[in-house]
Formats: sequence, structure tokens, C-alpha cells
Amino acid sequence: MRMPRSRPLRLFPPLLQRLCLIGFLFLCLIGLSGCQPTDPVIEGTVVHLTLWQGVNPPPNRDVLQKLVDRFNQQHPEIQVESLYVGQSDQQLPKILAAVVGNAPPNMLWYAPTLTGQLVELDAIKPLEEWLATTLVKDEIDPALFESMQWENHIWSVPFGVNNVGIFYRPSLFKAAGITDLPQTWDEFRQVAQQLTRPESGQHGMVLPMGKGEWTVFTWLPFMWSGGGELVSSEATSQPQASPGKVQILNPGAIAALQFWQDLLKDGSAILSEPERGYELDGFLAGKVAMQLTGPWTLGQLQSTGVDFAVMPIPAATRPATSVGGENLFIFKSTPAEEQASQIFAEYVLSEEFQTEWAIGTGYLPVNLKARENPNYQAFATQQPAVEVFVKQAAYGRSRPIFPGYSRISENLGRAIESTLLQQATPEAALKASQERLDLVLN
Repeated sequence: MRMPRSRPLRLFPPLLQRLCLIGFLFLCLIGLSGCQPTDPVIEGTVVHLTLWQGVNPPPNRDVLQKLVDRFNQQHPEIQVESLYVGQSDQQLPKILAAVVGNAPPNMLWYAPTLTGQLVELDAIKPLEEWLATTLVKDEIDPALFESMQWENHIWSVPFGVNNVGIFYRPSLFKAAGITDLPQTWDEFRQVAQQLTRPESGQHGMVLPMGKGEWTVFTWLPFMWSGGGELVSSEATSQPQASPGKVQILNPGAIAALQFWQDLLKDGSAILSEPERGYELDGFLAGKVAMQLTGPWTLGQLQSTGVDFAVMPIPAATRPATSVGGENLFIFKSTPAEEQASQIFAEYVLSEEFQTEWAIGTGYLPVNLKARENPNYQAFATQQPAVEVFVKQAAYGRSRPIFPGYSRISENLGRAIESTLLQQATPEAALKASQERLDLVLN
């Protein structure tokens, strides 16, 4: 059994220290009386919470701020400050530095792949006892519990869920005489060539450049579709995955890298700016006809007035997509702050929040009642792209959440980058990454 690690005391301003001491004495008195507290703070005081997030694009941050403001109005005794701290690769060093420096936020919006690392650092609070007492637990999509649980505990709750598809410009397809959407890799490669017009600087596809998590996240559907697997089932329950159980050098991975490299060699695909594969500038300008992204961009695209549609990712041996979305983590702090964070987390899971968050951003609701909400149903009817992502979710695969995943992602990213830069063949790039990974996991 993993023993809890000791952590240094948090340093607070004198006033907050006094408030926390008063709150602690109050909770002790409540416990002695045999009663359960119904309010996380003493009457007349306010608990201030910080939420670190990397919500993108910017219009989605506006949606989040509106919902946070509503919570603050409804809960004057709890005030949440939502802070944008960059995209995931920019956030990670800040998060780890804050944890090591004993100055983390109260809550974090981040992909569940970080779960294992945060558990190892003894930084986050297990949530199963609290969640069992809420009314919203039974409203969470059961498929999402896989991203919440590790080592018999629930460590986070889902904030929003999505998957990766291919957005395309119907007007460019029509101009190229394309009437049928590609369903296989061979068909996709042919369509990308038809959409490429060197004389006007138009390309069929933009591929994400870089070795960060965004590149890995959008490439994994191709590896899974090619028949590849990252880890065996028994590896996901272990604190460290052993070399024999992590095999990024596999036939599906080689095939997926070869497919991306072939698109570049054909001249029908171009690379994004380094680590900025999520930006839509070229797509909006009509310089690229297709781009890998997800439903979180629906709000941004709708506001531009540009024509767009979505297709499932074409398959090699089987259909596949990456299940994405971020979860909400609650860091260990004071009893008052932890309880206040749980109240905010219950709000995030609610039908009210999830309905507005989904309509405003394009994320799929994690709350089953929100999916049936008349307002969301009307939104989905008006936006056919939503149905594509909902149907494609049946083929979705989640990234591992055990501590070793960050190492797997790092080495996969390096293999993808070197392949796309034509520095190595797919097999050689994956072999080099596998050797590095084996050394680390040993």
C-alpha cells in the first residue's frame, strides 16, 4: 500500500492564517457535537479559490468566465478566480513547480493524463467519498469514469469531453470536384492531392508540427486505426510500466507515421508552426482544406461565418479517434478550501453548467441530463458537426493516466517530429524512442 508522503506547511498571510485557525476550531466543535457542517466557511467570511486552466480558443475562456461569475454570484461565501496559465505543454512545468514549491492552485483544469504524476506527488485529493454523496454522480456518462479512476480512487471529475475529427471546407471540396468523403487512408491521400493547388498556395491538409502533447493526441487515432497499441492492459494499473508492456515501436505506429510522411512527400500536406497545430488561421484563410481538431472549436468557427463541416477520421484496419477533454482536479489545501472546491466541482458537473458549456464551446456534455436538455438538443440539430463527434465517440480511445504516460508521450512526440522533418524513417525514429523509453522505465 502506498504510504502518504509528508508535505511542508503552506505559507499564508497572517489574516488568512487566523481565518483558517478559526475555521479549524469551528470544524472541531462541529465534529464533537456529532453534527455535519453544511457550510464550508464561518458565517461572515469568504473562501477565495484559484482555478488554473488552459481553455482555448479565447472565446471559450469567455464562456467559462461567464459561468464562473454566475457561481460567484450564487455563492457569495465562495469566490473563484479563473486564471489562464497557457496551453498544456506550457502549463505542465508551472503545475509541477507550484506543487513542489507548495503553492498549487485550489483547482486545475487539465487532461486526466496528469493523474498519476499528481498522485505520486501526493498533491491532489481523492474524491470518491465526496462524489458518492452528490446527486450528480449518477448523471455522469459512465464511460468517463475510466479517466477519473486509478488505484481504486477517483482523482478528478470530467469538465468536458471531446474527440478528434477532421474539419474540412465544403467550398474547397466542391471546387475540386470531390463529392464523396474519404473513408480509408488511400482515399484520404487521394483527396488531399486533389485539394492541393501549388499555384495558389493551397494544400489539402495541415499536420501538427512539434513533439508536444497536441501532436501526440492528434496522431494517436492513426496509430490505433493502423492496429497499434501503446501498452498492454496490465500496465495501466502499475505505478511504473515495465519495458515489456510499453511498446511504441509497433506495426500500427510505423504505418501511421509512414502515412503522415507520405502526405508531406506528396506535397499535399504542410506542417503547422512549431507546437501550434491547434491554430486555425490557415484553415480559415482557405490555405488548407482539412485540419485535425475537435468540437471545442465549433464556437470559434461559427462566429467567423466561414463554411466548414466535419468528417470522421478515415480508417486503415479499424475506425478510431482520441477521446479528449479535461478533468477538474482538487489540490490538497485547507478543509474549508477543499470543501468549497467540491461545491464548485458539483456545479461544473451539473446539468445547468454542462448545457451552457457545451452550447458555448462545442464540447460534448459530460452530464447525461444536459445531453437531453431541450436547449442542447436544439443546438445539436442546428450544428450537424456535433452528431459526427457523438457517433465517432463509439470508437474513441483514451490515453493512459498512470505516471509513466508523460514519458511515453515525450518519446512518441520526438519520433513524430523527426519523421515529419524527414530526419529519420518511421521505423528508425520509433526504434530510437523505444530505446530511450526502455532506459527510463528501467
